[in-house]
Amino acid sequence: MKSVGIIRELDHLGRIVIPKETRVLLGIHMGDPLEIFINEEEKMLALRKHVGVACKMCGAVDQLTYFRNSFLCSSCVHDLKEGKNCLQYAEEESAQTEPKERRTTRNSDELLGELKVLMAKHPTYTQKDYARLLNTSQPRISQLKRLMQE
Repeated sequence: MKSVGIIRELDHLGRIVIPKETRVLLGIHMGDPLEIFINEEEKMLALRKHVGVACKMCGAVDQLTYFRNSFLCSSCVHDLKEGKNCLQYAEEESAQTEPKERRTTRNSDELLGELKVLMAKHPTYTQKDYARLLNTSQPRISQLKRLMQE
């Protein structure tokens, strides 16, 4: 067993706080059950995250199979084999959607000319409106307006 050099005192109710670094290292989250082990000879207390004997997916306790550090019931195994109640990975879904249209790069003179035309047609529009119409960002419109003033 390894000593990490962390010392904690019991509070007035006999409780102890497990440091966050230790919980993260051991994969212990709020509400996780812990097993307590006692070695009377060495007066040592040990804690371990409890792995319950129940189906990881539905919580059933009958007809369990141990697979990759988890218990699965026969019903869930059957459903997995048939693909029932399964969702596609987000990566597969995003691959099926159309890619977003990329902005085209235009030089300042070109954008400046288009902005002047838009400002003449629509003098009450905001910078955000101009940015949307020119397919650029609002800060870029602000830069172009400053260039116009110079």
